[in-house]
Amino acid sequence: MSSGEIFVVVFLTAIVLVIGGLLLGLLLAPHSTNPQKGEQYESGIPTRGTSWMQFKVGYYLFAILFLMFDVETVLLFPWAVLMKSLGVNGLLCVSFFLVVLVLGLAYAWRKGALEWK
Repeated sequence: MSSGEIFVVVFLTAIVLVIGGLLLGLLLAPHSTNPQKGEQYESGIPTRGTSWMQFKVGYYLFAILFLMFDVETVLLFPWAVLMKSLGVNGLLCVSFFLVVLVLGLAYAWRKGALEWK
């Protein structure tokens, strides 16, 4: 088989698997015709007013900062496990990583993204 034929086979297999999965989900998933299921709510409390309202950009900045430091923590665990085998090069790489994160935190702090108003 040439690489073009392999590509076509893989592409068609992907399409069949996606469509098959969607159809299987439609056929096997439980369906509810309760009109209450289509209502909008947050934490079990019905909404008041329109659901399309603007949020402060500070909420998004706060969430992005949280994710940034959450990912940092996840990336530091493997480094801590392999610290001895990585040597000085590993220490320099993670130091650069931490410096970039501290600079990002300082920038966010200076811009007031951490102030909850």
